[in-house]
Order: sequence, then structure tokens, then C-alpha cells
Amino acid sequence: MNWNRVKVQLQHVMPKHAISRAMGKFAAAEAGWFTQVFIRWFIRQYKIDMSEAILEQPSDYKTFNEFFTRYLKPELRPLLANEPHLFAHPVDGAISQLGDIDDDRIFQAKGHDYSLLELLGGDTEAAEQFHDGEFATIYLAPKDYHRIHMPCDGVLRKMIYVPGDLYSVNPLTVAHVPNLFARNERVIAIFDGEFGPFAMILVGATIVASIGTVWSGTVTPPKGTDVHTWHYPASGDQAIRLKKGEEMGHFKLGSTVILLFPDDVIDFDDDLEPGSVTRMGEILGERDD
Repeated sequence: MNWNRVKVQLQHVMPKHAISRAMGKFAAAEAGWFTQVFIRWFIRQYKIDMSEAILEQPSDYKTFNEFFTRYLKPELRPLLANEPHLFAHPVDGAISQLGDIDDDRIFQAKGHDYSLLELLGGDTEAAEQFHDGEFATIYLAPKDYHRIHMPCDGVLRKMIYVPGDLYSVNPLTVAHVPNLFARNERVIAIFDGEFGPFAMILVGATIVASIGTVWSGTVTPPKGTDVHTWHYPASGDQAIRLKKGEEMGHFKLGSTVILLFPDDVIDFDDDLEPGSVTRMGEILGERDD
């Protein structure tokens, strides 16, 4: 029996939203000893190095969410990409794919690609900015640090919430479920940088309890199948400006971040390839001048 095929097929029929909502309630609950037992199991299961965390002891966390979104000691993630021409890795994780956007198509895995327009929730204006541009898809495993940081300076101009499925985004599922990132629930943040626009897409997944941003908190739009869009000013006191390396959001349970850049903006670091480990603040690439 092909167990990988069985695992993927189970995802098609399992009640992913119901499971995720139930996990979300538990993760937010102060469940005393049970929370502590689960945190300790999670640390052992995924071999998490708690010496990196500001709060090292499981007993320091009242809820699983507090533990999962734990802060790391700042000195362990210095901003190495601190020169103006460098882009920084936004998260701890591993490269799933990166490279060129072929007009409207983004490579997912062997035999699979998906639509840029669909990824961006059907926003034609947003999609046109990234035709023939560059993308990077970064997978965050359960063991990883799950706060998301800015790859470069930016002014937030638009946030889009796209409802959708909650398939797992682990490498097995990515390799076998077509159109995965354009069908899962996601939050899209589009920024203006000094070189033009760039986008950060925070993709939901099975048991991802929620996605949050520093400007809106937990993103909880009305229930239903509608895409929701928020616009933000480019200047003035109400503008949301974030510097390279600053936190922009987080996952309560893990998932994937996709970065989009226009054509001729970024040259990815030559050492990066699918499977490369990423560490927040290290060099993602440099300006394509």
C-alpha cells in the first residue's frame, strides 16, 4: 500500500475546518496541566531548542498559542542583511521553491503550478504588478519560529483576506495537491517599497488556528466565501511603515509564506534552492540593478 497516497487522499475527505477550529480553541485555552503536558510533548516530538527562546521553560507559557508564537533571543537572529541593497529572509523555515513567475504562473512542485491571479484573490491590479516577476515560497515546520518579519522596508497599501481550504502545506501535500496555495485560506499584504510593490502571502493550513498581523491583530473577517480587502494610506500619520527585520505577523500553528517581487528587482542568493534552510534576518538576495 502507498501510504503517502493514503495520507493525501485522507486530506480530501477529512473535516479540515472543524479540526482547525477545535485545535484553535484548545491552543487558546489556559488548560493547566494538560497544556503543560502537550507543550512538553510537542518540544520532544519536534526537537525544539528551547534555549533559543526568551522564555525557556514550558511552565512560562499559559497557553499553547503563547508557546507556539514564542519570541527568540534577539541576538540569535541578527539582521545580517542590513545593507540597503540586501533583502532579508522573513522567517525561519525552508525554501519550498523560488524563481521566476512565468507571466501568471507560479511553480509549486514537479507537475504543478498555479495562477498568480488566483493566489491574489482575483485582484487584477495587484496581479499585474508581479507578472514575469520573482517569487519565493518558504515552508515553516512545526519546530520553527513562527513570527514573520519584513524582507525590506515597506509601507502597507492593501490587505486581502481570501477564504479557502485548509490542506496541510507540508512537502508531501505540496507535491500532490494541485493549486494548493491558491486554494488554501490566506492573508495577503501588499507593500510599497523603494523599488516598487512587493507582496507577502501568509497561507493557512490544517490546524492553523489563526493568522495575525501587527497592524490588525488576528485577521477574523466575516464568515462566508467572499474575499475582503482593506486599503491603507501611502503617507501621513495613519500610514503603516515597517522597517526591514521588523515583525509583520505570525502564525498560530505553522504554514507557508510566499513573497512576490516585480521583474528586475531581486537576485536571489546563489546558494538558495528547494530544501535550503532559512533563518530570519539572513540574506535572501540583493537588488537587481
